[in-house]
Amino acid sequence: MSTDTASAADRVAAPPPAGWEEARSRVYAAGLAAALSAVDRPLAEIDGHTLAEPLTTRTDLPAFATSSVDGWAVRGTGPWRVVGRVLAGGTPAPLTDDGTTVEIATGAMVPEGASAVLRVEESTRTPDGLVRGTPRPAPEWRSPGEEASAGEELLPAGTPVDPALIGLAASCGHDSLRVRRQPRAALLVFGDELLTAGPPAAGRVRDALGPAVPAWLRRYGCVVRPSDVVGPVADTLPAHVAALRAALTDADLVCTTGGTMHGPVDHLHPALEALGADYVVNTVAVRPGFPMLLARLADADGRVRFVAGLPGNPQSAIVALVSLVAPLLAGLQGRPMPVLPEATLAERVPGRGDYTHLALVRLDRAAGTAHPVRHVGSAMLRGLAVADGFAVIRPGTSGEPGDRVPLVPLSLLPGERSS
Repeated sequence: MSTDTASAADRVAAPPPAGWEEARSRVYAAGLAAALSAVDRPLAEIDGHTLAEPLTTRTDLPAFATSSVDGWAVRGTGPWRVVGRVLAGGTPAPLTDDGTTVEIATGAMVPEGASAVLRVEESTRTPDGLVRGTPRPAPEWRSPGEEASAGEELLPAGTPVDPALIGLAASCGHDSLRVRRQPRAALLVFGDELLTAGPPAAGRVRDALGPAVPAWLRRYGCVVRPSDVVGPVADTLPAHVAALRAALTDADLVCTTGGTMHGPVDHLHPALEALGADYVVNTVAVRPGFPMLLARLADADGRVRFVAGLPGNPQSAIVALVSLVAPLLAGLQGRPMPVLPEATLAERVPGRGDYTHLALVRLDRAAGTAHPVRHVGSAMLRGLAVADGFAVIRPGTSGEPGDRVPLVPLSLLPGERSS
């Protein structure tokens, strides 16, 4: 059988593309099944990681009654005789006698026996040193356990770690937390026609994905070093196999750009076959970005790694990132499946027949509406640069003004919540 005949037969026998929503669910499940190991890390090192265990507080929060104002901790009715002073960080003696008071600073521990805290600006001192004033009816201190009780779960496993979470953990008494190891990612750029510097010329185009994709991966929580970006890789099967094998040595995820079809220099599929990979998803019924894929490789020791094949057209590659890579990485990090917000269309967005249409839109947040943008060809990035996300137009439909549709946001950062 000739090569052309064999290729035609392979195309006929190929399974139909996965539906877009099905593909997202499938890759998320694959990532969750291969979730990365949990490690203990100091609080200073966990920004961008993911909680592997629920965050609980080690004590009541606050652990003891603390004054919320500068003033006087008093016992009984006034006037009060001053018997001491307590600052933040000190442990005061109890107030045992009515008519006594201690000067107290904001954040200081309220002494046992105090009946109220009188604000300093609402107090006076008599010539003989007594304190007078009328305490407010509501207590001027934070009660133990007011924010949380000892052992209470504050945030579930799977929560992305951000600066607010780190501060909360410290206030609960933690010095370190158990988190998921961050995914290590690499990028292989395929295409002899690509330039890595200067303007396009003489039939060669500038590589836009080599500089951009690592930044997207970092926003999804990956570690990508400069040395993890390789290319352009020569358009030969041996070069593709060698580059993939080398990248997979350390990476949990290898993204590739281009070569996802079956053209004369598209070597990704045969390279994956040579490496013994199996497909989680092989093409998706979405426009743009149809020829995307996700493959899985498993070592004898159980280690699982993934290859995400991104189309060579730049916007199509970003569609593949938000469609396959983002859900996969959520699963690998033990995070919930990203829940898509909704937006109201301000203008008509055409459908793409049996395919899901991911249409770039700009959000008018004041009006709460989504507007299609211009320059949205699969090879264009101008529209992407001014857009806030992709409106999801489901198969067999079109988006009409006033319709509420799912939105794939383009602003997801490591610490943003998934739901």
